[in-house]
Parts: sequence; C-alpha cells; structure tokens
Amino acid sequence: MKETIDTSKYELPNKRSMIPLGQAMKPTRPRIKPTDKPMLPFIGMEHVEAHTMKLLGTVPANTMKSSAVHFQPGDVLYGRLRPYLNKVYRPEFEGLCSAEFIVFPKSDHIDGKYLQYFLNSWNFVSYATHLNEGDRPRVDFEQLSPYPFPYTPINEQKRIVAEIEKQFSRLDDAVTNLKRVKANLKRFKAAVLKAAVEGRLVETEAELSRREGRGYETGEQLLKRILDTRRSQWKGKGKYKEPAAPDTTYLPELPDGWVWTTVEALSMKVADGVHKKPNYVVEGVPFVTVKNLTAGIGISFENLNCVTQEDHEEFCKRTKPERGDILISKDGTLGVVRLVETDRPFSVFVSVALVKPVLYDMSRYIVTAFESPVVQRQMVPKGSGLQHIHLEDLRADCIPIPPLAEQNRIVAEVDRRFSLVSEIETQVSVNLLRADRMRQSTLAAAFSGRLLNNA
Repeated sequence: MKETIDTSKYELPNKRSMIPLGQAMKPTRPRIKPTDKPMLPFIGMEHVEAHTMKLLGTVPANTMKSSAVHFQPGDVLYGRLRPYLNKVYRPEFEGLCSAEFIVFPKSDHIDGKYLQYFLNSWNFVSYATHLNEGDRPRVDFEQLSPYPFPYTPINEQKRIVAEIEKQFSRLDDAVTNLKRVKANLKRFKAAVLKAAVEGRLVETEAELSRREGRGYETGEQLLKRILDTRRSQWKGKGKYKEPAAPDTTYLPELPDGWVWTTVEALSMKVADGVHKKPNYVVEGVPFVTVKNLTAGIGISFENLNCVTQEDHEEFCKRTKPERGDILISKDGTLGVVRLVETDRPFSVFVSVALVKPVLYDMSRYIVTAFESPVVQRQMVPKGSGLQHIHLEDLRADCIPIPPLAEQNRIVAEVDRRFSLVSEIETQVSVNLLRADRMRQSTLAAAFSGRLLNNA
C-alpha cells in the first residue's frame, strides 16, 4: 500500500529553501464526466509534445467517454504516464484533460511557469522516470511528493522565470537558425540531384567530345547496348518481351547525347519481396523491411528479424538481393532508395521493391536518378493520396540516361557536394544537441539558485 503524505502539516518558508514538492503543491482539481462540460476543449496525452511543453492540439470534450480532470487557466498539467516523455503543459484556457495528467492548480504562492519549468527539468524527469518499471510506467502524486522543491518567494520565482525565458529566447533564435540551415541543406541536395539528371551539374560528354575532337558512346547507343544485353541474358518466364517505350509527354527536354528510358528497360528484374509474413527465428538470415531502409544511411542490419536458411532460399526464387541491386520502399515511407553494397545474404519483405540493373556499372547513377525530384515526382506523386508504389508503375517510371562516362562524373560530383553537406549537417546536429543541453543547464542553474547570480 502506498504511503499518503499529509501536506497540511507543512508551512511555507519566507526565503529560499528546499521543501518537499507535496508541501508546495497538491492536486485538487476534480474529475468530471466529459458530458458535463461538452463544449470545453479536451487535452489527451497525445496532444502534448514530449520535452517541449508545447500543445499539439485539442479535441472537443464531447468526443470523449472516460472521466477527465477539469482544469483552469494557469494550472500546470504533468503527464504521469511514461514520465520519461516529459510531457508538461500550462494552459491559458479552461478545459478538460486526461486522467493521465496530474493537474497542479494555480496558486498564489507558486508561479505556474516556475513550477512548469521545474517539472520539465532533467533532474526531476530522471527521478520520476526511475520510480516505476514496465512497458507503461505511471507515477502517482504520492510518489512525487517527497522530491525536493526549491521554494522561494513569489517575486523571486517571477524573476527566475523571466531570466529563464530570456535565455530560452536566445536559444530559440539559435535553434530556429540551425533548423533553417538544415532545411536549406535539404533544398540544396534536392537542387544538386535535379541538376544532376538534367545535365547541368558537370560538363556533358557531348560538350567534351566537341572540344576534344573525338567521338563518344551516346545515351541512345548505351541504351541499345543495355537492351541487347537484357535480351541475350533473359531468364524470365515465357517469351522475351521488349520493354515499352517511355512516355515522355510531360518530361523535360534532355541535353545532347542523353535519352529517356524506363526503369524496366534498365533492369533484368523489378520485383518485390515475399508476400507472406515468415516465421522468424532468433538467428538466421536477415529479413529486411522498410524500417531497415529508413533507419539511417544505407541498409540497417541492426534491430531486424531473421528467417531460416530454408525460408531464405525459397524467398530468393522471387527476389535475391545482390551487390549492385537497388532497393526501394513501396509502402510506409514511400520512395526511399538504397544501394546494396554488401555480399551478405538477406531476404526482403513485400514492402520493398528490388531493381536489378542490367549493367551494374550504372547502379550508382540509377540511385542518383531515383533520388532526384525528377524521378521522385513520378514514383510518389504529390497530392494523390497514394500510399503504395505499384510495381507496374515503377517499371514505367522514366529515367534520363547520359553516356556512361558522364554518369561516372555526375556520381563523383554528387558525392563531393554531399560530403560537404554531410559535414555541415553534422555540425548542425551537434549544435542542436548542445542547445538542448544548454536549455537543461539553464533549468539546473535556475533551481539551484545560480541563475540570477550568473545573469
């Protein structure tokens, strides 16, 4: 049985001191039925963003059935479910909230913002997080009550809050600028990829050949060579069928020496993985799904399921990923492209499409083209409500093909520019993490009495 702390015996001091949280505050807001206040906004745990103290939205109370807590403007809502999520919010309006919130009422002797920042501070979050275990840990006020609360007179609290918000405002400006840099880098990468497949990133082979007075293999001649190889090496079922010509009606004009073609024409195979969920084993052959394509750069072989060798061999009859093949997510996060750069055997799920190029020398360029806005617009049309990439559509998507030597120069230049971008992105990420740490350092200083002295 949990011990209930009697806070009535405490008296608040008249100067800074550490007192139990239960001496300073006590939840007193009543629980009511949402039908009693149907027009008020309702805040659920999902409506408060983790760590940021920001409200993501509300829903009408009349859409809820479970009992709720009636809060008033200036109260502080503390998420007691999964306290590591650090969900704290101080509303400026009346409403109802989930019973998963502990609601601290507005007080004459505790500034609401001061309490909000205290509950958001890392030391308190760490304490609350380690009180209980399990998949859905939940803390009670009685468990939180003994935690030391840095009480100081209300005017001093307001001064501390003003200094916290002054420093947070500076951090917010810095974070905004960092996020703007991050967004600009993303746009720059898209612009590089667009220029790459439009013949504007490097000097074209046609221009080089004219200046040097020599001939070259055009994209059209390269495509003929690809189709001849595809035809001669075909091992598919039934009679060989030539790929359909690309539909270039709405596609831009290409530079000299380039040609449009389809994904199907460039591939020995375009297929997806196994259509049934296999029986997983603790150790075996890795089984790759969309989450392994979106976990970071490249294909992640961490935190994945495994299948037996026998199942893998059966799955390989449909798709057998090999070095130089290309994987594309066709469900979930659509259009994520990854090059297979390992000889490690693995199987893929139906949510992943496999493109097996006729010429592996072109694999890296094809990946570049797939990632460009020009091809992404074909694979993942905007505003269509499409939640799935169909193989027949993927086969018909069009890719611009330059001469092979030009492809190699394009890939090298993209790699060079992306390497520089990656260095900047790393610095941005480091500084965003530093800003978050500085935010917590500010709170630590505020509640240890050092913030105003250092200001």
